Amino acid sequence: MTISPAVDLQVYGYRMSLWAEHLGTVEECFRQPESEECVQRVNQVADDNWATYVSPQMEDMKGHLMRYPVKVEQDGRVGPLPGQESFPDVGGKVLGTHSSLPNALTT
Repeated sequence: MTISPAVDLQVYGYRMSLWAEHLGTVEECFRQPESEECVQRVNQVADDNWATYVSPQMEDMKGHLMRYPVKVEQDGRVGPLPGQESFPDVGGKVLGTHSSLPNALTT
């Protein structure tokens, strides 16, 4: 199956619009989303946005993609980032909590 250049351009345009919307920027490395440079840049923007989100200073984020505040240990255990056990705005626990409510009511 061959894909026409017009379809390729539509996919490219859609992908670039998603980068702009979610990251608040379009950069050269986004042309190759599979590249290590692109992955590192997206992770950096997500980390920066999380830092802005949890900062006591009110500041606009560049986009709305943020790192989820968890760390994964070498053995696969998942825990919150140090000092980030709860979300700062609503106080909910990052890893959630058990509830006596049936799943059907909370999902």
